[in-house]
Amino acid sequence: MDLVDIVAAIRNVATRLDGVPRELHVQAKEYASAERDYRIALRQEMLKLRSEGFPATLIADIARGNVAELKFKRDLAESLFKSATESSKALQAELSGLQSIYRRQDEV
Repeated sequence: MDLVDIVAAIRNVATRLDGVPRELHVQAKEYASAERDYRIALRQEMLKLRSEGFPATLIADIARGNVAELKFKRDLAESLFKSATESSKALQAELSGLQSIYRRQDEV
């Protein structure tokens, strides 16, 4: 790899890193919204089951089963947020490695 290729790779990674904060913000917002929707639906379902006279020991399990789709969406949003965070860390590590290679090549 010559210096021109290394500089081009560094610019490429830096450009990709520029979009990371925006993506993290979007993913965090989607995760928070999914969490809110799930908790609201779970609370409403528990109150509904309580008013229908279900035994208190079963309400939590039944309610969670009834709102399982929202929990799935919440878990998926959480995974996407964590994935975006890890992707950001990987890009930062790649950039650091390229910068180290650049410094070594420049010394030679």
